[in-house]
Parts: sequence; C-alpha cells; structure tokens
Amino acid sequence: MADIPGVLGRLTPEELNELRSLGPSGHLSRSLTDALDRAAGGPGAGRGYYVPNGSVSATGGPHVVLRSDVSGWLFGPAQQA
Repeated sequence: MADIPGVLGRLTPEELNELRSLGPSGHLSRSLTDALDRAAGGPGAGRGYYVPNGSVSATGGPHVVLRSDVSGWLFGPAQQA
C-alpha cells in the first residue's frame, strides 16, 4: 500500500481536482472512494488510502478522509499552528 504516487496517478484529472477542492481533511464522497478503490486495484483495494475520521453522516455511515500520508503527498506537509 506504499504506492501513493501510483494510486493517485491512476485517478482521472477530474477526480484529482475534486480531491484538491476538498482540501487535506475534506470528507470523501462515495464516488471518490470508488475512484481510489479502482486506482488501487479494485473494489475495496483503496481502503487504507482513506480512513474514517470519527464522525458520521446523517444516514449513519462514517465520514472518510485521506490518510494523513496520502493527504501529505497530495497537499504537502501539514502546517503547524
């Protein structure tokens, strides 16, 4: 699962733009988790590139975000306050 550049490189430009528009801790839509799964090799393969953040949606499903190192690769290191 260490192939972050490879997985992100298999996303479409539109999917990458959508990820960037969410920011480093934005909640991922189902379409983005499906895209990460596809890019990582198939259904469920992207799990681990995204993780639950502890909150839940109105329907009770977990909100998921990019794992911190994946987010760091895409957005750069987190800035310290």
